[in-house]
Amino acid sequence: MRTQVAIIGAGPAGLMLGRLLQLAGIEAVILERKSADYVLSRIRAGVLEQGTADLLARVGLGDRVAAEGLPHGGIDMCFDGDLQRIDFTARVGRHVTVYGQTEVTRDLMEAREASGALTIYEAGDVAVHDFDGRQPRITWRKDGIEHALSCDFIAGCDGFHGVCRASVPERAIRTFERHYPFGWLGILVERPPVSEELIYAHHERGFALCSMRSLTRSRYYVQVPEGERVEDWSDQRFWDELRGRINPEAAQRLQIGPSIEKSIAPLRSFVAEPLRFGRLFLAGDAAHIVPPTGAKGLNLAISDVAMLGAAFVEHYAERSDAGLDAYSARALARIWKAERFSWWMTSLLHTFPETGPFGRRIQRAEFDYLCGSVAAQTSLAENYTGLSLD
Repeated sequence: MRTQVAIIGAGPAGLMLGRLLQLAGIEAVILERKSADYVLSRIRAGVLEQGTADLLARVGLGDRVAAEGLPHGGIDMCFDGDLQRIDFTARVGRHVTVYGQTEVTRDLMEAREASGALTIYEAGDVAVHDFDGRQPRITWRKDGIEHALSCDFIAGCDGFHGVCRASVPERAIRTFERHYPFGWLGILVERPPVSEELIYAHHERGFALCSMRSLTRSRYYVQVPEGERVEDWSDQRFWDELRGRINPEAAQRLQIGPSIEKSIAPLRSFVAEPLRFGRLFLAGDAAHIVPPTGAKGLNLAISDVAMLGAAFVEHYAERSDAGLDAYSARALARIWKAERFSWWMTSLLHTFPETGPFGRRIQRAEFDYLCGSVAAQTSLAENYTGLSLD
């Protein structure tokens, strides 16, 4: 087999890149080690930056986002029960849209299937070869048979644990990582959201987030120590803890119910540099991880492939490699800004055992400054709704 661009990973990043290339008349094959049903079963983020929603519309997949997505013009920030709304629309004239990552994946997957473009699911033992030369290739096993694909370029959209970054020689790559000593215990429940917009809360017992997937399905989180087990958290224990951490008015409105999904997600910040190795390019979680506090993970992956897709189009349409040559530096500049914002949100809203009472006083001063400063609110709104690709 041969194609122009081989994409490894059929998550939102890989599928969006495939869509962008297909619309430009560039051949691309996507390889995914899991089944399509497994990919769609993953519960992930649900806040789209305005740029992400705009890109979905631009590639012909904006109808469901427009019909079912929930536009939010701001968020509530809470510190020990004190509430401050950050008005995105007033500060920067933009908004975000609550629309689950699973639904983004579904829209992209169905469009690709309808177009007849090739996606190979359940591809085992995927390996990348010769990406430092002019004729890279990929091998994999499916149904007991070995397969090979030659291509012009490889796009590694295969996640943090994928094969692409792991195949780069250690001497050629540098990684930066921050591990946080806590995680998010999250539950999904068939109950209306407690608020029309997200509530981010800091409490002396830890962080809490009131989010949603729709007008009838809510997603809630509480900070838990590293090493905590889901089995030790009954639904009732979770609801009691959440009520104690959010502002009293929201706690009274909260509608509880049996969880339909419950899990703990560890938090980390991670960046790999560079993002290009010959004819292999990294994008999405293969290149970076952010704490979910700033709602950047999915959006950052989409911005990566928007840049990479434009660079591939420039290569094939204009015979110019300027975009490919600039991709790593350009994407990393935006990635580090998103890493900074996610780190800042995490630092403000979580409890850090090592910082003690002094650290909490600093967090309180930061919150008070945010409440009283239009400039600080504008900065938060600008970053939360999404920085320009430029």
